[in-house]
Amino acid sequence: MGINYSEKIPNNVDLGNDRRLQRALEKWLPEFQGWWRELGPVESHDYDVFLRTAISVDKGGWANYGHVKMPDYRWGVFLSPSEADRKINFGMHKGQDAWQEVPGEYRSELRRLIVTQGDTEPASVEQQRHLGRTCPSLYDLRNLFQINVEEGRHLWAMVYLLHAYFGRDGREEAEEMLARHSGDADKPRILQAFNEETPDWLSFFMFTFFTDRDGKYQLASLAESGFDPLSRTCRFMLTEEAHHMFVGETGVQRVIQRACDLMNEHKTDDVRSFGGIDLATIQRYINFHFSVSIDLFGQETSTNAANYYTMGLKGRYQETRIDDDHILTDATYKVPEIRDGKVHMIDASALNAVNERLRDDYVADCQRGVDKWNRTIAAAGIDFTLTLPHRGFHRGIGIYANSCLTPDGKVIDRAAFEKQKGEWLPTDSDRIYILSLMKAVTEPGKMASWIAPPLKGINGQPIDYEYVRFN
Repeated sequence: MGINYSEKIPNNVDLGNDRRLQRALEKWLPEFQGWWRELGPVESHDYDVFLRTAISVDKGGWANYGHVKMPDYRWGVFLSPSEADRKINFGMHKGQDAWQEVPGEYRSELRRLIVTQGDTEPASVEQQRHLGRTCPSLYDLRNLFQINVEEGRHLWAMVYLLHAYFGRDGREEAEEMLARHSGDADKPRILQAFNEETPDWLSFFMFTFFTDRDGKYQLASLAESGFDPLSRTCRFMLTEEAHHMFVGETGVQRVIQRACDLMNEHKTDDVRSFGGIDLATIQRYINFHFSVSIDLFGQETSTNAANYYTMGLKGRYQETRIDDDHILTDATYKVPEIRDGKVHMIDASALNAVNERLRDDYVADCQRGVDKWNRTIAAAGIDFTLTLPHRGFHRGIGIYANSCLTPDGKVIDRAAFEKQKGEWLPTDSDRIYILSLMKAVTEPGKMASWIAPPLKGINGQPIDYEYVRFN
């Protein structure tokens, strides 16, 4: 399914035969480019970057590599191929044909889902805007820019849906997505995690492991949607999103590897003396980023989530692989409850617990990555284990929001939490130290002191390849 690059906006949705939509998106294009110049990666406009660009959405065409000058990257509208006779697989419309147009009765709900997802895409670019100045290597700088351009394209994916299916309301929502800015006091991004700073590369790797992984599960749920254009859009976005999580997982792993190498070389846990990041600090960063990311799944029980499911708008992760009736009217699911100073698991309506089920899938996926990191530590012969904190630790949303829990799940009072939080969350001293390490390394093949080299380069290139050329 080829992509037409002869048009001003590359696409595989036959944009040329819809002049009204084409004009609307071409009008939005310079506004997007202005946003990219103002809030995209700083000082990158003259760089030639070894980027991956899709020329089709097929298996053999979505990853073509070559040096591209960053402002010349061709953002576009790409949807996965349509499935013949696709049906809605869950909710009250189960078994009916998937919708090719927005069902009138669900118009506002669908728009809300698309706007919320779309708002996260430019937010992460804004959060990572300054990181290029302190890249630990050319390999990492290239990966940062790859993620940035693809998050920009994911914004295009959602803006296309708004323009194509929601008329004036959709066009206004698309404008607003460029008007809101991450961390802006007056017009912040919709979700709080996308207003947090990403000031250093350890935070970036944590963000792409934990927060982008939340994106995977949100996109996978939307990919189940009965609204077929949304489903097809999200399916292709998931293809690109996998690389973002790879950058996070391997990035943290390389920081851990470097810490272990320094510990063994110098026979000490104090790797800060040698320019490394100690494992205890890495644990505190895990605690922070995991806790703010699982807030993104929302309340443990949610009427909105239940309604989205029943309406057939947003399903569960890998919906069709779940062995139940996919209607959930009589089903139950375990959710947490705090009672008598302890966390108890109780039965709740499975419909209302759709968020919690998705969070469970996410937590299991995160644990797989942490297990991999621990194998790196074990292989180095070091007695240290990284852990995910309890999901009630440091929460701002849901039943845990007004309680204080230790990382191992013990309910404590606020005073005790405040007294000990420096042991569990990054301290000002940690952040100052991490920032002190952030100095750009731009010689091909060289790495900063705090991170090990990757195991292999990109698309068969050597690690010392010139992934970014400065002009």
